[in-house]
Amino acid sequence: MLNNFWNDEAGFIISAELVLVATILVIGLIVGLVELQAAIIHELNDLGEAIGSLNQSYSFAGTVTTKGTHLITTAGSAYIDTSDVACCDCNEGASLYCTNPTVKEPVAGGS
Repeated sequence: MLNNFWNDEAGFIISAELVLVATILVIGLIVGLVELQAAIIHELNDLGEAIGSLNQSYSFAGTVTTKGTHLITTAGSAYIDTSDVACCDCNEGASLYCTNPTVKEPVAGGS
């Protein structure tokens, strides 16, 4: 009975195929999730740029009214929205970082 068990290889092909298929599926799932993450990040970046480009300027005119002997005035006001370049209000392209890349200076005597 021990000799029959030692020489039995009936399940070897099925388990090897299962491991191979499972490995390919896991690798494909990882690649798919990475692409999904990149797509979501790009869409959220587009949404942030769209919200940042909304014009929030407002103004209202003042009024002057005479009621009997009293003169009633209301001053006008205005606010003009400008983009904040220093705070990444309108970043161009799909860059997720607001800092400019820096060039590393070579160290003397090193590589």
